[in-house]
Amino acid sequence: MQSVIIVTGAAGFIGSNLVHALNQRGVTDIVAVDNLSRADKFRNLVDCEIADYLDKGELLGRLDSLGKIDAIFHQGACSDTMETDGRYMMQNNFRYSLALLEHAARDQIPFIYASSAAVYGGSQQFVERREVEKPLNVYGYSKFLFDQVVRRRLPSMGSQVVGLRYFNVYGPRESHKGRMASVAFHNVGQFRADGKVRLFDGWDGWNAGEQSRDFIHVDDVVAVNLHFLDNPASSGIFNLGTGRAQPFNDVAASVVNTLRRLAGESELSLSDLVARGLIEYQPFPDALKGKYQSFTQADIGQLRAAGYQADFLTVQQGVSRYVEWLCAQA
Repeated sequence: MQSVIIVTGAAGFIGSNLVHALNQRGVTDIVAVDNLSRADKFRNLVDCEIADYLDKGELLGRLDSLGKIDAIFHQGACSDTMETDGRYMMQNNFRYSLALLEHAARDQIPFIYASSAAVYGGSQQFVERREVEKPLNVYGYSKFLFDQVVRRRLPSMGSQVVGLRYFNVYGPRESHKGRMASVAFHNVGQFRADGKVRLFDGWDGWNAGEQSRDFIHVDDVVAVNLHFLDNPASSGIFNLGTGRAQPFNDVAASVVNTLRRLAGESELSLSDLVARGLIEYQPFPDALKGKYQSFTQADIGQLRAAGYQADFLTVQQGVSRYVEWLCAQA
């Protein structure tokens, strides 16, 4: 039997972009694994080539029958930060990941998995150290706990294990995520529906729309995943952001100006966009006060030390590319 690469969460946002990128390398012997109980995600794989599809519930029982496995990209997880069923979250994100890790360790299979910046929660530092990891929800805790297992086992692992802590990822193939889709995606929808983008007003020392996150385009996320595939001697847990925090104003302005440019209209400064009512600020919700990350910025020192030296797209570059892609799909 020919060797295969397994991608879990293959019909999801990052997983489907990863499958597409592997195809661009000429790799089609891919076992795509997902849960299609919400079937709309299948659209993300329509333009991709795969060798087989398995339901998430089948994979663990079928691993020994798949032949030689060249690598496992474990992208599948429940990523809803509002999920309150802790038993489901821990079974889905922690226990399932642990079973895959143990199989990969037994058979010496490179294992590259999705962690999350949610492990930092209320921290003001975003560096891969146990003492600054303070998850605020059960999603973040499920990722945090698996990272701790990986840390303990890494010294004795005979094959590659890489955890990538994704920051705020945006880009193509995320429309199925609904409320959990990126700010850029929702900004496009708002502008198309209402002719304006709505952002939070100032709070907690931040001016209107100036709350800032480390926004990273999915193409950059995929490129880092493939970097580790190409460098199987590298293992560890790494932040995956751009290392730059940019305000929500930058995202909104990039969305509106790209849509204006595509419509043959001139781009405008942020102050002009606000003055014309194309960006509008709403009162900061009371329900979010004290529970909201106003600032995130990945420390990418360890990622650079692991050999990944490519530049990351800025919000202006990446959001413009994404909006153009969305318009082409429409």
